[in-house]
Amino acid sequence: MTLKESEEHLVSLVQSKLHLFKIYQTGVESVFREDPILKTKPPTVHSIRTRIKDLDHLRDKIARKRIEGEELTGDSLFQKITDIAGVRILHLYQQQFEQIHQCIHSQLDRGDWVLHEKPKAYTWDPESRRFFENFGLDVQVKESFYTSIHYVVRPRPDSEVSCEIQVRTLFEEIWGEIDHAINYPRRTANLSCREQIGVLARLVGAGSRLADSIFRCHIDEQKRPS
Repeated sequence: MTLKESEEHLVSLVQSKLHLFKIYQTGVESVFREDPILKTKPPTVHSIRTRIKDLDHLRDKIARKRIEGEELTGDSLFQKITDIAGVRILHLYQQQFEQIHQCIHSQLDRGDWVLHEKPKAYTWDPESRRFFENFGLDVQVKESFYTSIHYVVRPRPDSEVSCEIQVRTLFEEIWGEIDHAINYPRRTANLSCREQIGVLARLVGAGSRLADSIFRCHIDEQKRPS
């Protein structure tokens, strides 16, 4: 079997199981829509996005992993590629993350989900790093300015099916969409674009902190006796 045929075999293997990923993804999404932990005022979850990985993007990812020296087989594929199904949770300001984290852990504590690996917090901001370390997350600094929290959950430890849960603020989502358009699947060679994306990341960080401050003031005002 040639390298190309081997890669196509892996893509076909994923394609044959996509319905299982879609079913599990729907269940994960429903938790964030219905869990009472998140039904606050204002709502903790602003919006939810879902996606099943495009097969062309899957081909690119398999090829990149092999270039990087990571061998993929039918036995290891679903352990090493864990973003076939994705649910993205968007919220207004950083302090709301605590309720979302609690919601996820309530599922883990009941045994409804299991973690594939320790959850990761990707950030470039030292303030955010300290915030996420308090939740026991594996904080990784990204030179690309990428910012997001990633959990990978499965229905049971031996399941091939997984779902990647991403959690980010609306500010971070805007930055991520712009960066994705410019830098995915290959990073732009345009220096001006890269520099401006870095500036935008800093503006997003400032905006997120300002949003936290606004809502802290609002919540404190509501607690005062009338």
